[in-house]
Amino acid sequence: MGKRVAEQAEALQEQLVAWRRQIHANPELSFREFETARLVAGELEKIDGMVVKKGVGTTGVVGTLSRGEGRTIALRADMDALPIVESGDRPYRSRNPGVMHACGHDAHTAILLGAARLLGEAFRSEKIQGTVQFVFQPGEEYTGAVGTTGAPQMLEAGALDGVEQVIALHMNPERPVGAVLVNDGYTMAGVDTFQGTLYGTGGHGAYPHLGTDPSWMLLPVLQAVHGIVARRVSPLEPAVVSIGQIHAGTASNVIPSEVFIQGTIRTYDPDTRNRIVDQLEKAFSLVTGLGGSYTFQVEEGEPALYNHPETNLAILKAIRHLYPEMEIDGGPFGMAAEDFSYMTQQVPGAMFFLGCALPDGIHRDLHTPIFDIDEGCLPIGTAILTQTALQILKSERADESVS
Repeated sequence: MGKRVAEQAEALQEQLVAWRRQIHANPELSFREFETARLVAGELEKIDGMVVKKGVGTTGVVGTLSRGEGRTIALRADMDALPIVESGDRPYRSRNPGVMHACGHDAHTAILLGAARLLGEAFRSEKIQGTVQFVFQPGEEYTGAVGTTGAPQMLEAGALDGVEQVIALHMNPERPVGAVLVNDGYTMAGVDTFQGTLYGTGGHGAYPHLGTDPSWMLLPVLQAVHGIVARRVSPLEPAVVSIGQIHAGTASNVIPSEVFIQGTIRTYDPDTRNRIVDQLEKAFSLVTGLGGSYTFQVEEGEPALYNHPETNLAILKAIRHLYPEMEIDGGPFGMAAEDFSYMTQQVPGAMFFLGCALPDGIHRDLHTPIFDIDEGCLPIGTAILTQTALQILKSERADESVS
């Protein structure tokens, strides 16, 4: 079964590339994926037995294949692009100025369409029992009008109702085609945004002694903030605190009355996250001993991505069956965030990273204007998703799917 799946995926290479390039050339920002959703829905509707729901969680699409009694799983891809001006002169470069697929969501969508086609054939020819939901999610990158990214909105709309396991993949430009990254447990960071304002009286720049200066108070606050990870968090715990914005003042001869600070917190462990928040507020509170006051607040973002070991075992079994020589790496993916984490909070699941680096030695990182992929990864991702789904569907219990 496995080798045939790999061969079927390879036979789809031309179609996978066509889908990916069409989506890449026509990128759409979060919750504006109208044409992408239309393409996805149209392709799903060509598959015998596929039930398609549109407008799920705003612009999302969910296709469902189902027959008889059996297990229910979901495969997820994200569809949105980023507000980045694409560089280079590829024939499939963005036709939408200032918008670019710089995170591989075009590839994710094409791969999941390929898996839907192969699983549709398997349901028809092999009499598969069970249900697969193909979840095409909007808005992974940015929040919508309701203040959340796409995954919570898809969950609210019932996209994973009744699902036992959910699986996703992500492009990995750090590794070549033929390498995958699979990691148990916390794998990508939770992200929070903190902001606060330091207040003083301000005053005339010629008479600083007559007032209180929040720009002077900023110095010990910055020192304390940048010391949190170094001195208040175990070196064994992944954590980042970075300041991205500092705003103060209106003129060279006016001491400002306030200084605004904003930054990001990245953590894996919830206890570490809470400890950092507590230490950040203590850092801001230093101004009270210097004659100032402050406000401080934290906006909670995506939780850390937790990959469930039982789902990873199914993915690993599929990879080893399809591609016995494939390089499989372990370890966390890094301190970036991924809103698939909301889904694995609700349903056991996992995301694996798929090598996609072009073999030219140029580092094309995610979220950069030069990002691109080796499209040889497309049938590999399609085959792994398909094989993993088939294994789980043909098992009676979670432990049997990974034996």
